[in-house]
Amino acid sequence: MSIEQNTASVSDFYKRVRTFASQTPVWGTALRYQTMPDERWDMTLVSQRVYGRRDEFLAVMAAAGLDSIEQQLTEQLLVLPTEAQLKDIKTAAGFVNLADDRPVTSPTAIPPEYALLLGSLTNGTS
Repeated sequence: MSIEQNTASVSDFYKRVRTFASQTPVWGTALRYQTMPDERWDMTLVSQRVYGRRDEFLAVMAAAGLDSIEQQLTEQLLVLPTEAQLKDIKTAAGFVNLADDRPVTSPTAIPPEYALLLGSLTNGTS
């Protein structure tokens, strides 16, 4: 799990998801999820059950109106953005929480096209 270093984008993302959750009408396109007792202290579990990955716990927190990971998630019906809506919200906020979506900026990073070559050299094949 990784969280964005840019706290302004984290805050903007949280506000956008919170607004989405509180203002989406009953007939509006969204994911609706009834939280369960075993998720009270583990918002990553809700994220796993809704999105198939644990990285979207901040969206769960925002939808529930929680401002700290230490707060208990009471059993409630959450209104969460769909995958496409979540992507749009992240883009608008400039928020990137998945390592695969982060740009490679390290000067020592190996470009993907060379990774296969490097792997074959270290395995003794050419």
